[in-house]
Amino acid sequence: MVENLLIILAIISDTHLHSPMYFFLANLSFIDICFTTTTVPKMLADIQSQSPTISFAGCLTQMYFFMLLVDLDNFLLAAMAYDRYVAICHPLQYAALLNPKRCALLVVTPWVISNLVSVLHLSLLIHLTFCDQRAIPHFFCDLEPILRLACSDTQINNLFILGIGGTVIFIPFIFILLSYTLIGSTVLSVPSTKRKWKTFSTCGSHLSTVSLFYGFIVGVYFLPSSAYSAEREKVAAIMYTIVTPMMNPFIYSLRNKDMKRALRRMLSRKSFFWSW
Repeated sequence: MVENLLIILAIISDTHLHSPMYFFLANLSFIDICFTTTTVPKMLADIQSQSPTISFAGCLTQMYFFMLLVDLDNFLLAAMAYDRYVAICHPLQYAALLNPKRCALLVVTPWVISNLVSVLHLSLLIHLTFCDQRAIPHFFCDLEPILRLACSDTQINNLFILGIGGTVIFIPFIFILLSYTLIGSTVLSVPSTKRKWKTFSTCGSHLSTVSLFYGFIVGVYFLPSSAYSAEREKVAAIMYTIVTPMMNPFIYSLRNKDMKRALRRMLSRKSFFWSW
């Protein structure tokens, strides 16, 4: 949380970082903070508790925010891929294609879509009947473990996960792949090897985040039911709910000179005020 908060403060305080790329990065850091606070505080409380429980309303609330934030992360990574595509393939049109109004639209629209998808998932879930065995084999309320506790038919819920959930995940993912295919084509046409590396290195941080995020999402939600393992799902969930939000600030700050400079400037200014 501290790492992501520092990135947000550095972007706000440094006028050199007031660009679309850092606007999207600040939003990603905010979502990562929300991601962490949705699951980790309850998990820490449960570790200390002798009888960890959660109310049905509390479980639904946690699921709503969790699904909302997963979808938002997904859309935001696609918006960041579009930013890199425009910056590399159409640099002269960058300011026009990614003006403030369009940047705001690329952030607000995912919020609307993600809210609708989360509400639809929950509206289907509340009509299910649950068995007497209500021990969730997980450290938070996730959709798949909850559906496995239902006594009533969950076929519609599973179809909705594959249909709408799959669409929400894979359309942005395909968009990211297409963006990087076009970026790769543009970079390969650059005659200088040094310039090729310099151009493509600006995408390294984003590619690392995409690999982490989608690797674990596919491992949890889109493997066949026969391959389901509660232990494997818990490990994968820890990776994308705790490790990925923790790694993103390192990935973006350590590989980005402008971000490192802004963080140093901000921290030195704070330490001056503290010493004063």
